[in-house]
Amino acid sequence: MGISKRRFIQALGAATAATALGQTVAATRKRRYDLLVIGAGTAGIPAAIYAAARGASVLVIDAAATIGGTLLLTSGQMSAAGTRVQRQKGIDDTPDLFFQDLMRISRGTIDHSLARLAVDNAATTVDWLMDNGYPLLPGYPVEGVAHEPYSKPRYYWSELRGVAILDAMRPQFTQAVNAGKVDLLLEHRAVELRTGASGTVSAVAVEDSGGKRIEYQPRNVLLASGGYASNAAMFEKLSGYPKYLDASYPFAQGQGQVLAESVGGYMRYAEKYLTNFGILLATSTIPSTKLATTIFHPQQRQPWEVYVNTGGRRFVREDVPSVDAREQSFRFQPHLRHWVVFDQSVLEKAPPILEGWTRDDMLAAFKAPDANFFRGATVQDLAQAIGVPEKALADTVEGYNYGVQTGNDFYGRKHLPTKLQTPPYYAIQHQGTSITSTAGIAVNDALQVIRRDGSAIANLYAAGEILGAGATQGQAFCGGMMVTPALTFGRLLGERMIRFG
Repeated sequence: MGISKRRFIQALGAATAATALGQTVAATRKRRYDLLVIGAGTAGIPAAIYAAARGASVLVIDAAATIGGTLLLTSGQMSAAGTRVQRQKGIDDTPDLFFQDLMRISRGTIDHSLARLAVDNAATTVDWLMDNGYPLLPGYPVEGVAHEPYSKPRYYWSELRGVAILDAMRPQFTQAVNAGKVDLLLEHRAVELRTGASGTVSAVAVEDSGGKRIEYQPRNVLLASGGYASNAAMFEKLSGYPKYLDASYPFAQGQGQVLAESVGGYMRYAEKYLTNFGILLATSTIPSTKLATTIFHPQQRQPWEVYVNTGGRRFVREDVPSVDAREQSFRFQPHLRHWVVFDQSVLEKAPPILEGWTRDDMLAAFKAPDANFFRGATVQDLAQAIGVPEKALADTVEGYNYGVQTGNDFYGRKHLPTKLQTPPYYAIQHQGTSITSTAGIAVNDALQVIRRDGSAIANLYAAGEILGAGATQGQAFCGGMMVTPALTFGRLLGERMIRFG
């Protein structure tokens, strides 16, 4: 249902764009806008809505053929404290408690000022979306989904995922466009920023899909063009690892980051790169799509297998309840790669570890030539197949079996259902990767792009994933702290932070 709806929205947006472009390009040349927004996505749309409501003249451009950006693909998880929904459910929560949780989960690695700005204003953002028809799932908010749980139920989600957020904002944005308060140019990309003697942005060069250039002299510019996660070269340069998974928004090419750097801005927080606990890739050719979802959460399925690294050693208590503990243990492993190892008895007795797969599906994968599924008649044969030291893997299995027999696992594991001693032996390779951008453009508390000396480019702002996941999540995955800050910062900039007078 979600995929077909997304495709419908994209097709509708492209059709709308074809009409809008012919009507607005000529008119936009004659205007000096109060605000030029680069990116019609999670941050750019609310910025345009609120700026237009204040009477500002706004131009929004986007390289895609439709609005929405990553909202068309993201799971759309949001988090906020002190919302109307929480009060109605009797949940006592505050931004202070939210910030304390972020500090706990990230171990203090978030950007304190940006995270504080986000959590202090997140409730108003969620209330606004709810007022505009955001369809919250029954039973929400909850404490956590997929990531480390919060201490309070402040996690918001919809069955329609990110598209639900876009649908809630779309009517106000469309109304502003139809009323002439916002001009929209799709399939247009900003290619150059120029600064004047004062150091502020004096001109923005924009190109259409055919390469025809238009120049604007806006009073303010907002970079809301998203991340760089679909730019393989930039991703590897900033993360230190190849882009293994092809699941990011295709227009996340890092153009906004390039523009900001061209006028003195700089990137930060690349060192906070963190991956999920490993993806089962569909092919050995990268970037690859995902083949299946592995159930690593013991709350959903207790592990029967062991997880080993490139050295053939275990590196984590497989049944540790903390998502963050698994992810943090994994980030220290060579090549961000591990294997799920088990034997025939586990294959026969345990619930399949791959979501939606049957035992027959798994057996077929092990029999077929595949870069991620391995089998060996002995533990040593399996070690050769996956390319880890034979003795190390044999010692690992023997040590695990000792823990099963004695109830005293070396890693403190509690769920010890059976020894791994029945051939053949199996391994499934998992690769750590990320679909978001960790590093981001540096900004001050007013969301102005800053230079390395701390001085601000006064009329150049940035919001959304262009700030980087490292800013609002730190070196952790904090639920809802990508989408919600993007929406909130866009709203705040349009509502009050950018001065138009």
